[in-house]
Amino acid sequence: MADGSERTERAAEDSAGAENGNRPEEELQVHTDLALEARESVLGEAEGIPGIRIEEAFHQKSGVKVTKVEITDERGEEAIGKPMGIYITLEAEQMAAPDEGSHREISEELSFYIKELLESFGDPRAILAVGLGNHEVTSDSLGPRVLDNLKITRHLYESRREKGILISGIIPGVMAQTGMETAEIVRGIVRETKPDAVVVIDALAARSVSRLAATIQLSNTGIQPGSGVGNHRNSLTLESLGVPVIAIGVPTVVAAAAIVYDTVDALAELLEAAGASFAADAVEGMRMEERYQMVRELIEPRFGPMFVTPGNIDEKIKLLSYTISEGINLAFCPRE
Repeated sequence: MADGSERTERAAEDSAGAENGNRPEEELQVHTDLALEARESVLGEAEGIPGIRIEEAFHQKSGVKVTKVEITDERGEEAIGKPMGIYITLEAEQMAAPDEGSHREISEELSFYIKELLESFGDPRAILAVGLGNHEVTSDSLGPRVLDNLKITRHLYESRREKGILISGIIPGVMAQTGMETAEIVRGIVRETKPDAVVVIDALAARSVSRLAATIQLSNTGIQPGSGVGNHRNSLTLESLGVPVIAIGVPTVVAAAAIVYDTVDALAELLEAAGASFAADAVEGMRMEERYQMVRELIEPRFGPMFVTPGNIDEKIKLLSYTISEGINLAFCPRE
């Protein structure tokens, strides 16, 4: 873990713009599971939003940029469409690169923030880890693969809790495999095994291609399985399970329409360079939501809603699942 001298931090109360929590008329509403991107899409990084507090740090040793978005009241909830709580985003270009050294450092960073979130709930000594997703679909297999590498200790230490945190784990599968809601399965397990907290791992959807497999988000607000691709299911939260829930996720897909949208400015530049300034002016003069709607109308009637994942996602998932499992293992190592 990098020490304080290696960090440059900014902590500021977002108090300007988005008056009364209302979203700007030209807000681009593209789904993202990342609180950081949701905030950026409302006003941009330089602007403030009431009810949201931001802290940023860059850890020189690990090369990880950490952004903490804390939604403190209903104004923040309304502004970016995320529930109140803490969202911590770790970003690093080398996150999914085959480099053992950097992955150890990222795991240590992850471990630090997992413990920080859990400590806000007291001193949980029994943890249920839940690996959401489908083992058979690579871009959705992050959760199950993390559980494959996790050190499960509940059966070893159950009668000797003073030796360490008890870790149990479950891969509940998806409804098409089980015929049951994930929340139903997890609620039953929580009721029987009585963990102090639940850690849920899942694949997410991003707004930006650059954040695919290069970002880890942690939050203390729980998770809604399937929401990233519009498949809204029962949530896994403190309210639904009766115990605190920490969510860990990595964006592995992005909407195809969002990718095409990102090329609109480049297209306008090409049109202008080619002498088609009239067409370029027409594109540049469109409001953000008009551009995005135009892209959707071009793509979705022909292909339906599409989500895109990187071509080498199998290798990235393999590396990231190991990094995350090591981060969890480090956070919950037995206490001697």
